[in-house]
Amino acid sequence: MTIGTLPDDVLLEIFDSYVDEFRDWADHGDDGWHTLVHVCSRWRNVVFASPRRLRLQLLCTRNRSVKKMLDIWPELPIIISDYGWSNRPKTVENVENVISALELNDRVSRINLHHVSCSDMERFAAVMLDPFPALTHLGLWSNDRMAPIISDSFLGGSAPRLRELTLDDIPFPELPKLLLSATDLVILQLWKIPHSGYISPEAIVASLSALTRLEQLNIHFQSPRSRPATASRRRPPLTRIVLPALTHLEFIGVTEYLEDLVARIDAPLLVHFSITFFNQLVFDLLQLPMFLCRTKAFTVLNRTEVDFDKDFTLVEFSSRTETYNKTSLSLTILFRGLDWQLSSLSQVCNSILLALSTVEYLDLGCHFSGPYPLLIEDDMEDTQWLELLHPFANVKDLHLSGKVTTCIAPALRELTGERVTEVLPALQNIFLNGIYPGPGARVVKPIREFVAARQLSGCPVALSPRRGAVGTRKVRRG
Repeated sequence: MTIGTLPDDVLLEIFDSYVDEFRDWADHGDDGWHTLVHVCSRWRNVVFASPRRLRLQLLCTRNRSVKKMLDIWPELPIIISDYGWSNRPKTVENVENVISALELNDRVSRINLHHVSCSDMERFAAVMLDPFPALTHLGLWSNDRMAPIISDSFLGGSAPRLRELTLDDIPFPELPKLLLSATDLVILQLWKIPHSGYISPEAIVASLSALTRLEQLNIHFQSPRSRPATASRRRPPLTRIVLPALTHLEFIGVTEYLEDLVARIDAPLLVHFSITFFNQLVFDLLQLPMFLCRTKAFTVLNRTEVDFDKDFTLVEFSSRTETYNKTSLSLTILFRGLDWQLSSLSQVCNSILLALSTVEYLDLGCHFSGPYPLLIEDDMEDTQWLELLHPFANVKDLHLSGKVTTCIAPALRELTGERVTEVLPALQNIFLNGIYPGPGARVVKPIREFVAARQLSGCPVALSPRRGAVGTRKVRRG
């Protein structure tokens, strides 16, 4: 049997598989069907007889003449995409191609415009004031910090079929009004929200109430200027909205905004929560711990890893249980200077660990391979390190790496007599990593003194080297 003798339904199955694979690896993945229709008239008829099954669409870019495409192909949904445009020269013709495609608003199903200048954004936005009834995916990326503010007439104020919306450096303060109509939305990504596009947490939550299918939410502000006004902040509402499908939530901003946001929502299926705070002196977190307690997956997190870097500190809470092995809570604090990082981290951990009493594993170190080395100040106060450890009352295993060990060791040695269980009262094991001859011996000595003091107190701790560590020995618990 040859391929020419195959019935049409079998050919269609083969075409469907080919088009899907082409989408996965080709630069212009939506053009896979072009090859098929050029083979023979029969293949062409089979392809065009099943446009929905094969998800046939016309791909329009800045380098393709839309008018020529319309003359060649039948009336199909349109995708407008210019991914990677920053590496190509701009011409008036390029912009006109995109505008010509945008003017066919009733046929456009996807829009992805990258690296858009201020002047181009103004022209594109002016063409996008009418409804786009077939639009399911919209992504706008600006390369200009002076991008024009999008008006409330954008998309005719309605996007009933929209499933994915991404705005990067695009000021759109009236976005909540549009979201009220986007009830099919699955992914909402607001990246680098400029101050001119600030949206209050109350407005965001009000618009999210209609998005019962939303699975991913990203809210990233450009600067700490975007914060709720102190005078306008209200007490948390008695009732909260429920986001029943939300599994991923990412936030970059100030604590006040996040507090006002999580006080108003419940996300029972949330398994990935990423938080980045701008530098601030006081981290007053009351609503975040309560939100975590209301989210089932976060009540079983048992591992904490703290990584220090030159410009920030990253804390990751995770779990290795069979049910929640993909659950993660990450917190990044953008602060230079280890003393400020420790102060901020202590405040945050004191708040969050009220909700995460299941944490039994703590890893302190530097695990980044970037260009900036870990900077550890020799004059750091021991009390600052003890304040960091204090909230981890249920930790059983403590892992220490590199230069962090040189700071923790003297602090632990200060815990003698009645103070020996003042921090880490449930501690059973200390694991050292990256301790080498010479300086390593001086590091291990104060830790051994701490271990001996714990032995005398009746709360023994085992000291163990990890791979690459030398000059340590395991202390038997008796």
